[in-house]
Amino acid sequence: MGGFVYFMSNKKDGPIYTGVCSDLAARIYQHREGGGSAFCKRYGLTRLVYCEQFDDIEDAIVAEKRIKKWRRAWKVALIEKENPDWVDRFPSINQ
Repeated sequence: MGGFVYFMSNKKDGPIYTGVCSDLAARIYQHREGGGSAFCKRYGLTRLVYCEQFDDIEDAIVAEKRIKKWRRAWKVALIEKENPDWVDRFPSINQ
């Protein structure tokens, strides 16, 4: 079973939440409805600004743990490499 590492935010240069899941659309929907995580709910993080797919959920979990130790600047650089305007990617995966 595959998995995803993803970042949630609420605006460009806003707070960043790093998560991991096996069903990206369902998990992002949970965040957007206020039930995904206390951090996302507290800061109103509803934009999916980055996601990376892995063939195995265990690989995604390892990547998430590594990324959570990163400096914020590294996370911002990763987001802006693929999504410089921090556009919400949820509509493109929820089709």
